[in-house]
Amino acid sequence: MIKSGEMAMDMDREYANGAFIPGSDALPDLWARKAANFRQSLGKSARLGLPYGPEPRQALDLFLPQTPPRGLLVFVHGGYWLAMGRESWSHLAAGALARGWACAMPSYTLAPQARIRDISAEIANAIAVAAGEVAGPLVITGHSAGGHLAARMGCADHHHPRTARVVPISPLADLEPLLQTEMNQTLWLDPEEALAESPAHHPRVCDAHVWVGGSERPAFLWQARSLSENWECAWTVDPGLHHFNVIDGLEQENSALIATCLDGL
Repeated sequence: MIKSGEMAMDMDREYANGAFIPGSDALPDLWARKAANFRQSLGKSARLGLPYGPEPRQALDLFLPQTPPRGLLVFVHGGYWLAMGRESWSHLAAGALARGWACAMPSYTLAPQARIRDISAEIANAIAVAAGEVAGPLVITGHSAGGHLAARMGCADHHHPRTARVVPISPLADLEPLLQTEMNQTLWLDPEEALAESPAHHPRVCDAHVWVGGSERPAFLWQARSLSENWECAWTVDPGLHHFNVIDGLEQENSALIATCLDGL
């Protein structure tokens, strides 16, 4: 008979990423350097630390193109709702800016200071503030836990009326498996919140396309497929990419990922 502790250990392994990606320990420093250099290169086109609420992490960075924006892409960072911030991902705005779109990147209050339901509400508030700064259609994307939050913005309770599309990247779309992980000692998910905050269990109210790397952990491939099936929307398995480089296409004007986000709008 499998004991509960053994099951938790197995689920922790299923949702571990860095342990299965060689050289992953060096990536956070690389991301931070690229992001800082990108912000510096933009000068006044980078509007940093715009507040969307009173708490320290309730702020966003807004990056503007050289011409009037065609619309606004919002990128929500990952980190299992426990870590990271907007400052490490600024360079991912490059593809949108090259296409004439503005890009907003919010931070949010991390667990355990906020529950996941609170974080979802924070992102909805951040999008409302960012939308007040930039006219035109909204596209919401995000990675991993940020993919979950992007998908939540495609559900009725958090949908902004100008949101034309959500593109969750490697999303955590069904939170029930996380109840069996050690991280839940910090996330404080219970079955009711796990269901309420799982976009895979709620209908979408706008266009959607799910993106995931072909070399990701099986759990993330399952999450992405589950969301695409439950939402009856397209999904793309990007061949050869793992959990940490699947977002790199956002840097590139002509990548398939940025085209999926912005084409046709």
